[in-house]
Amino acid sequence: MAKPENLYQCQTSNCGYLYNPEKGDKKGKIKKGTIFEKLPKEWKCPVCGAGKKMLKPLG
Repeated sequence: MAKPENLYQCQTSNCGYLYNPEKGDKKGKIKKGTIFEKLPKEWKCPVCGAGKKMLKPLG
């Protein structure tokens, strides 16, 4: 699993989605190995639809 400083968690009240760059995001067509900072501005959480600003680093 990726290091905590590379993981980002969705901070909406009922989601908690964890973006892991080692897995990417199939639903959003994000390739494995894509770091959070390189996600497109229009990328949304695949669980709740929140924007990138709603995700915070774990590390």
